[in-house]
Amino acid sequence: MPKLVRLYITHVAIGFALAVAFVAMLVWADIAGLRHLVLDTEMGWLAAIMMVMFHGVVFGAVQFAIAVMRMAEDDSGPKGGRRAPQMRMEPVRVAAESPAQRIVTRRR
Repeated sequence: MPKLVRLYITHVAIGFALAVAFVAMLVWADIAGLRHLVLDTEMGWLAAIMMVMFHGVVFGAVQFAIAVMRMAEDDSGPKGGRRAPQMRMEPVRVAAESPAQRIVTRRR
């Protein structure tokens, strides 16, 4: 099996395991009455499966994204290339005239 596929399956499985633990904690803590929904109703098992699946998709994707981003190379150290040219600041003389001078020069 290719390394990338193995990496994907491993981290998605970790994400789904985290989702099972997360849903178990949600039911245990009775957040928003989920304990009653899951344990006391006829279709509670379906709600539990849906929560595990949806949270598993999210946690699996995040887990895989973190694994891929951690594979990046270290950016420290010289990378080569040319240095940017040094810019020299030189003052430039600019003629400024007042609004009154502009009116006088336009009438001529």
